[in-house]
This record gives sequence, structure tokens and C-alpha cells, in this order.
Amino acid sequence: ALTDNGFISRDDLRLKIERGEKFFLFEVLPEPYFRKQHLPGALHMPPNDVAATIERVAPDRASDIVLYCWDEH
Repeated sequence: ALTDNGFISRDDLRLKIERGEKFFLFEVLPEPYFRKQHLPGALHMPPNDVAATIERVAPDRASDIVLYCWDEH
């Protein structure tokens, strides 16, 4: 379930993956970090190419899309 601001909790994301729901999961990470480890089924999205990547991979604006972002803090 999404919060009012469009965020999904880690637990809800885990359940979505476990249930095999159809959605796009992008990890917004620098390439070396994505290659080292990423969530099951996640697609790589370079931090400087978000809009173009979504347009290329998931052009249907009705698609369920989750962006998992890296926070270095």
C-alpha cells in the first residue's frame, strides 16, 4: 500500500515481490553498486537518467512503477 505521498514501505515492497505482482522495480543506483547487489527482479536506472529510462522501459504511464533509491547518508 502506498502512503499519501506515494511511498511504499520496505515490507510492502517485499510482499509485492514475494506475491509475484506485475510491476516495474527500478533501483536508482550507480552501476557498480547495482552490479554488486540488487533486489530480485530489479532493473538498473542510472541516477542521471531517470526520465529517459522509464520512458524507454515502461512507456505505459498506467504501469505500476517502484523506484528504490540509494541514500548515501
